[in-house]
Amino acid sequence: MVIVMESIATEEQIQKIIDLLTRKGFDAHRSTGATRTIIGAVGSDAGALDPRDFQLMEGVREVLRITEPWKLAGRVFRPEGSVIAAGAARGSAQVSFGGPEVVVVAGPCAVESEEQIRKVAASVRRSGARVLRGGAFKPRTSPYSFQGLGEEGLRLLRAAADEQKMLVISEVMDATQIDVAAKYVDILQVGARNMQNFTFLRELGKASLPVLLKRGLSATLEEWLLSAEYIMAGGNHAVILCERGIRTFERYTRNTMDISAIPVIHKLSHLPIVADPSHGTGLRDKVAPMARAAVAAGADGLLIEVHHDPDNARSDGAQSLHPEQFAELIGQLKVILPAVGRRLA
Repeated sequence: MVIVMESIATEEQIQKIIDLLTRKGFDAHRSTGATRTIIGAVGSDAGALDPRDFQLMEGVREVLRITEPWKLAGRVFRPEGSVIAAGAARGSAQVSFGGPEVVVVAGPCAVESEEQIRKVAASVRRSGARVLRGGAFKPRTSPYSFQGLGEEGLRLLRAAADEQKMLVISEVMDATQIDVAAKYVDILQVGARNMQNFTFLRELGKASLPVLLKRGLSATLEEWLLSAEYIMAGGNHAVILCERGIRTFERYTRNTMDISAIPVIHKLSHLPIVADPSHGTGLRDKVAPMARAAVAAGADGLLIEVHHDPDNARSDGAQSLHPEQFAELIGQLKVILPAVGRRLA
């Protein structure tokens, strides 16, 4: 259930609503928009709440029942959409996902060495990327593949980003890595394989950093939003969704990039959504077309894999752009974005 307050509602009136929900055994999640406050009631038996108990309370404009299983991630909870700011916790220059600007996140699949990450960071920043990506903990299908450099990789990633005045995003694979990664990154990434690791998602709900949640390999949009709900129900509302392609019968690409998910998610949820065409296609020559299509469809950001020597990359070289290709793509985005009312961050 969602309780929409009047624009002139006082703090005392809002607190009375929250106190009543708490006494009834529900969690009250407050969302303050530009014009009014919305309070979401979340609990195991929301049907037990009688809207009439709240409709006549002072400061209440209307009471709405939410029929979708995702209560906090739903568009009803924040009709104007969420803008998720990253970088404030570390005092870095902030980058916002979900506003008029489209954020480009770029970097290698994995941090391999100091020389490699510094070269890539310098090239993508020159072209216009604001956030540096790179894996330190790598979930690989084969146990014999390169698994990443661990905390040393995070340290190298942070140093390269600071040198270029960029933010950092990197994947964490389980709850034990959250505190380690939080010392270095501005955004925690949850990979496709962990989208439904609900114990892990609950722990991320306690984190103070934004979380980028990738769609699972075969996940429906409902399953994806419910995974976001796990994080938000734990108290962390700074969730960014990421469409990275799903597994289908098609074999000409690594995955099938679901561009249609972008406008559908914008209708169902207030959370920002970014696109990862590198994993979505798995082929270098398909990344730029899918990136262009994603921003035209309304993506709030892009995750692009870039490597200074992709032919010798230790992971995912086939889907990594050369720095020159990335620069060319950014130039194309600068032409497309004004046509859809957006601009590059």
